Amino acid sequence: MPASILEEVDHLFDATAIRERHALRTLLNCPSCGSVHVAQVLGDNGGVSYVCTACGHSWS
Repeated sequence: MPASILEEVDHLFDATAIRERHALRTLLNCPSCGSVHVAQVLGDNGGVSYVCTACGHSWS
């Protein structure tokens, strides 16, 4: 158990920083233009598809 609330807060900030770094590594890039501006959408058959909001390219 931490000796102070400040130690606990530091621990939480460290965990958040690790999650944010991991999230940045898992970003999708558009295979057409390379943009990271990608939205996840539901496909017609219920599957998951992606669309680039920069160039309009879509894929699944």
